[in-house]
Amino acid sequence: MEITFLGTGCMSPTKKRNHQAMFLKYRDEGLLFDCGEGTQRQFLFANIKMTKITKIFISHWHGDHVLGIVGLLQTLNNSEYNKKLEIYGPYGTKKKMTGLFKLYDFNLSFDYNIFDIKEGIIVEEKDFKIMAVELDHGIPCFGFSFLENDKRKINMSFIRKKKIPNGPLLGKLQNNKDIEWNGEKISAKKATSLVSGKKISFIMDTILCDGCSTLAKNSNVLICESSFTDEFENKAKEFKHMTAKQAGILAKKNNVKKLVLIHFSQRFKSTNPICDEAKKHHKNTICAEDLFILKI
Repeated sequence: MEITFLGTGCMSPTKKRNHQAMFLKYRDEGLLFDCGEGTQRQFLFANIKMTKITKIFISHWHGDHVLGIVGLLQTLNNSEYNKKLEIYGPYGTKKKMTGLFKLYDFNLSFDYNIFDIKEGIIVEEKDFKIMAVELDHGIPCFGFSFLENDKRKINMSFIRKKKIPNGPLLGKLQNNKDIEWNGEKISAKKATSLVSGKKISFIMDTILCDGCSTLAKNSNVLICESSFTDEFENKAKEFKHMTAKQAGILAKKNNVKKLVLIHFSQRFKSTNPICDEAKKHHKNTICAEDLFILKI
């Protein structure tokens, strides 16, 4: 599993930072979280094929989070895209997307589905779920958690001791099913151990609210907006954004393993003050740069 930070900027792109977009690669799934202006060009710089995208999650309909979606879809339309694309966003996303298709006068040649979401589990696949949680940004806005399912890991020393061959029997044990081998019942609990799935959370534009804690709680990685330092707390409140201090305290309180900050105001020429402020409260903190790849 890896996350490519395609864009880490704020309202206006800069020479160093694109509008917000993050791409999570997990097995055969390509999950795009937000799609700001220039996102498809960032895919090119990152050497990621856009045809790898399987699902798009829109946090809210401010331009710096969605201006790139039409161009990206048009490129997919002209590519050999053979998947069924799923697009998830706040209430009104279906209507807005339909309006965009009419405005730009093109029809998608591939299968797609658009979902207006509510808080809760919005995607449930074999190996993972996506949870949407309401945030507070003045318009309908959601954050997301990628929840990997728990899985069972084979205890190889036990398997070698019992001389169980590689094949379907191990598959059954991994699926938490007991087996019989050489006249003996083999318990899945003895032959395997439970490995907790990872939780990767995305907090987009918001002031600090209850939803932030729900998303952050016990996350292996928390990707969190940090538009301002504490010096600009009043401005953060005015525009319903978070400060680096708030992000650091949030991560510490909620047992987050790694905090990655994004969505920096263009007023900051360097992210050092932002990162330093958050690190006072949560040491394992970094500020993401465009095209940074985080392997998990």
